[in-house]
Amino acid sequence: MGSVVRPDPSFDPRAKLGAPGVFPFTRGIHPTMYAGRLWTLRQYAGYATAEETNRRYKYLLEHGQTGLSVAFDLPTQMGYDPGDPPTKGEVGKAGVSIAALPDMEALFDGIPQDKVTVSMTINATAMILLALHIAAAERKGIPAAALGGTVQNDILKEFDARGCYIYPPRPSLRLAVDLIEYACKHLPQWNFISISGYHIREAGATAAQELGFTLANGIAYVEQALRRGLDPNVLGQRVSFFFNAHSNFFEEIAKFRAARRLWAHLMRDRFKATDPRALMLRFHTQTAGSTLTAQQPYNNVVRVTLQALAAVLGGTQSLHTNAMDEALALPTEHAARIALRAQQILAREMGIQDVVDPFGGSYHLERETDRLESEARAIIEEIDRRGGAAESIAHEQREIEKSAVATQRAVQEGRAVVVGVNKYVEPDEKQRVETLRVDERIRQERAARVEEVRRLRDGGRASAALERLGADARADVNLFPAVIECVRAHATLGEISHALREVFGTYDPR
Repeated sequence: MGSVVRPDPSFDPRAKLGAPGVFPFTRGIHPTMYAGRLWTLRQYAGYATAEETNRRYKYLLEHGQTGLSVAFDLPTQMGYDPGDPPTKGEVGKAGVSIAALPDMEALFDGIPQDKVTVSMTINATAMILLALHIAAAERKGIPAAALGGTVQNDILKEFDARGCYIYPPRPSLRLAVDLIEYACKHLPQWNFISISGYHIREAGATAAQELGFTLANGIAYVEQALRRGLDPNVLGQRVSFFFNAHSNFFEEIAKFRAARRLWAHLMRDRFKATDPRALMLRFHTQTAGSTLTAQQPYNNVVRVTLQALAAVLGGTQSLHTNAMDEALALPTEHAARIALRAQQILAREMGIQDVVDPFGGSYHLERETDRLESEARAIIEEIDRRGGAAESIAHEQREIEKSAVATQRAVQEGRAVVVGVNKYVEPDEKQRVETLRVDERIRQERAARVEEVRRLRDGGRASAALERLGADARADVNLFPAVIECVRAHATLGEISHALREVFGTYDPR
């Protein structure tokens, strides 16, 4: 797929090149990039119980990981406790099951929460999980102000592409901005949102759509936060992004460069930020899960390594590399270690950290950067015409679906090659990998744990905290203080979510 790039005499690849660490940061947000500080090596992990996931975290930290990324199971993401009827077959499967404060304490048992940065991929229940993280640290004597990390808190992309929403768009956006406002005032080291293009791309979007829809969502969050009276120069320094590293090597590098340039202009020109640090787009990257294949799974090691290389050459601040077995199941320790080793080889053996933006000035790369910036800007302008990201959900869904169908047709018709799937297929496939299986008894065990929390807590305090939350949800006040009081009183995630459902209702896309 794609066309041959032919030189255009009128195009000067150096015209917008600039220097690393200088506005608009096309070449990187720091003058020395990785020579000054390596990217954070993360592995996204979470499965079954907090205790089992805690063991995996310690394993990864012992093997050289430098930051933790928490994956939560679907019931946790959707605001249900493990014993609730909708959770059958899902507890502990896609991530770790967290329902109450003792679970969060177990998750970080023996891990210094003030020394290791923590990224939590959670959206509809982001406020509850961050409150649990704070409360667990408090019980160790660690103040909230000492905690460093990121909570995804990007609910708009759930409506666009992923579907893990609970409440309608407007109250959902309120919850996200309440968290942003609270973190601005009380969590000085915490990145309060990681605006995600990753899931938009996984749903089938093109590189330009990933860029345009993601930055349009970022505009919506910043606009809402500024209406709360927050300073764009403070806000801009704490907004982060989360992008996909897909398989078109040069296009992906260009995408990251275009993202920095476009966001810098948006923060300066639209939101009037003046501090250079508020104009910098900081981002985490994950290699593309949708490109992993169940057929010939060892091929995934090659795919992931090259995608990771694109992310690093594009200037990411943080990176997760997928494991080779993730098209089949949650990663085993063996597969997770190989994925981590891929990052460590890139970081320590390849000399990448010695050169800032090594492809900068390349005719092809600069032209691709310009193309993606131009296409993404057109997408943002169209969303602006439609009233903003929160009002354009159906439009974005349709556009992503069109791109997804086009890509799938190209694979099915052989116009796009997927090695081991539609070309170089082994008729008698022998490649097998050991896979991780989560015991079905986990749900019963987790439900019993939740009932024990309810039995041992001060029921009056928990009820009063939940009543206050409902009252605050009906009023025009920030909900974070009420939520953190709920988790301190051992109210469960399901109970807190239900209290908000009673006020906000639930979202039915039909």
